Amino acid sequence: MSSGPPPHGGNLIQEAQRFGLNPGRVLDASASLVPFSPPRRLRQALAEAMRSSALRDYPDRRQTALREAIAAWHGVPPEQVLPGNGAAELFTWVARDAAALGLSALPQPGFADYARALRCWDAGSVSVSLPLAWPDQSDPHPWPYAPDSLANASVVWITNPHNPTGQLWSRASLEPLLARYRLVICDEAFLPLVPNGEQQTLIPLVADYPNLVVIRSLTKLFAVAGLRLGYAIAAPERLQRWSAWRDPWPVNGLALAAGSAVMADPSGLSRWQQRVQRWVSCEGAWLHGQLRCLPGLDPRPSHANYVLVEGAASLLALREGLARRGVLLRDCRSFAGLGERWLRIGLQDRRGNRRIVRALRDQLALQPLI
Repeated sequence: MSSGPPPHGGNLIQEAQRFGLNPGRVLDASASLVPFSPPRRLRQALAEAMRSSALRDYPDRRQTALREAIAAWHGVPPEQVLPGNGAAELFTWVARDAAALGLSALPQPGFADYARALRCWDAGSVSVSLPLAWPDQSDPHPWPYAPDSLANASVVWITNPHNPTGQLWSRASLEPLLARYRLVICDEAFLPLVPNGEQQTLIPLVADYPNLVVIRSLTKLFAVAGLRLGYAIAAPERLQRWSAWRDPWPVNGLALAAGSAVMADPSGLSRWQQRVQRWVSCEGAWLHGQLRCLPGLDPRPSHANYVLVEGAASLLALREGLARRGVLLRDCRSFAGLGERWLRIGLQDRRGNRRIVRALRDQLALQPLI
């Protein structure tokens, strides 16, 4: 077994090498990406950029076309938009702001990259335990803390829907935080994939709350993790400050071309989101139902395109057994507050989900959880 948990999912090449597998035959359900090929418009934009001078020329340092397309989609001024080299780069800069404001509250279990970003600036943080049981319902859940319950913190980091649990917080329950904390950071990387999820976005509140930062990723929605493309929506003064800190060309020319093409096509983008959300609704319910029938596994309800599963005993050996079969699940030990008894499974298409269930059933027959 590996010496420790990887901080992220999507370690396809390393895991394939570890087990002597052909990467093309491995099903990677440790990463939470849509199972479709990227939209045709995106692929066409990449091909056109390759034929043009996009590789030779330096990319637009202001990312003007992409910023304007994103702004138009969300109905905000372009000055409130800043594209980044994936959401991870933007976490680094918002963490610098957070470090200057005081202690950051990090709900746990939670995405490990927030703590990584804070460590870049020696920023203080405090873990706040989230309950690991929540209602099995389709409606958004209320934020589980009173606005003033994190009294020692000046900054709060939120993931909506939450990673790794898949809970969706309601906007109405999050808005009171904006009057209490000096900085509220809301990571909405998975929100466009959630059926009716956009109704809970905090983006419309940015204009009235300069202490709010919303960060999004195009990686999950379009399955383009290799392009590294995300964006922040925040007060213009804040984004101007980040721009002065960062590298001169943080977003490459191919990413700019692809992102501009899909974001500037609102009808195509709307159709794509509808397709993705139908997949999440259908496959999420199917996979959850199948997992409930497997002995020793307790899948938790999820609004997102992943399912958090608790085992009756350690799931490390089960995960290793599946990996040898060419099915990768997310090791959850990197999520503070979780341990060996937890796995996260990224939704696939029906064929892929059947493969996951079949591999789990076969492996559990060999090594039951007791």
